[in-house]
Formats: sequence, structure tokens, C-alpha cells
Amino acid sequence: MQQSSPGTRVGPQEADADGSTRQRILEATAEVLGRNGTAKLSLSEVAQQAGVSRPTLYRYFADKRELLDVFVVWERQYYEKAIAEATANLPPDQRLDAALQVIVEQQLSYPGLRMVDVEPDEVIKRMAEVLPLVRERLGRFCSGPDAELSAATAVRVAISQYLVRSDDNDDFLAQLRHAARVKHHAPASHDESGDG
Repeated sequence: MQQSSPGTRVGPQEADADGSTRQRILEATAEVLGRNGTAKLSLSEVAQQAGVSRPTLYRYFADKRELLDVFVVWERQYYEKAIAEATANLPPDQRLDAALQVIVEQQLSYPGLRMVDVEPDEVIKRMAEVLPLVRERLGRFCSGPDAELSAATAVRVAISQYLVRSDDNDDFLAQLRHAARVKHHAPASHDESGDG
């Protein structure tokens, strides 16, 4: 479901029936923020990255402030949608692991996350705001007597991995599983099953 902010010039239904132009602009914003941060965000660069003209961008967002305000909401919804899709129709005991896999995938591939290299102060401020939301969302999938602690620990590991890049990306999911106390049984490899 598309949400529009009060200042949005054109509703998605009016100018872009499927929301694809608005979506492209927001995805382009993530790319440009990852390169330049908020202070140096250029609407011209966002428009170019999205493959639209500046007048088209202004039909959706009146100015840089409005674009950033809508982007923050979109980014949170993007994460929420990814978690919801990954956990839909799974048994309860598999939902936490699916959510952790989304966190890993997003951190290793989402372009907006590179912003930490450009504007660490802004990112740390934003992390402080979203930490409770992410912890609460992940906590829905945790169980047992220490469910809240498991969720909080996994979120702290995820934030640490995001803020301080290291050589252990391959272990990131295993670290999250350990922090959240997920008992994950990997499928047998060819060597273990006797096929290879």
C-alpha cells in the first residue's frame, strides 16, 4: 500500500498508476545517499539515477526535505515488506531464521547502507531511532524465556556488523543465529550425503 506524505504533489494513482516512477525515485535516492549522504544529496543526481527529469521528480516531491521524509518511511516499509514476505506461510519455528536471513541480505546488498561510510554521525543518529523498531519486529519471532534478550542481542550484532565492516561477512548469518539462539540445521552437503 502506497503512503503519501501531506506535501506530495501527485498521488500515485493520478500520475503513475502502478507507482513505478515514485518507486524508482526512492530506489535512486538510496543509491545517491549511499554515495553522497544527506548533506550532499542532489535532486538532479537522484533524477538522473532514476531515469526521470527533474520536473518529473518535482511532481512527486516538492523539495529535498520532502523526498528525505518520504524516503525514511519508504525505507522502513521496504524492510518490513521484505520481512513479511520472507516469513509468510512459514511455521513459527522457522520465521526468526527467515527474518535473520533478510537482515543479512539487506545489509550486504542494499545501497543506502553505504551511507555509514559517508555520514557516520547521521547514520548513528538514525540507528538510535530505528533500533527499538527493529528489535520489536525481530522480537515477534523470538520465543522462550529470553526472547526479548535474544532479539536485542541479534539487533546489536547486526548494527555492529553494519557500522564496522570486517572480514567476516561470510559468518554474519551464523553470528546472528547464535545471538538469537536459532538452531539452524543446514542441509547436508554432497560430501556428507555420499553423493560427491
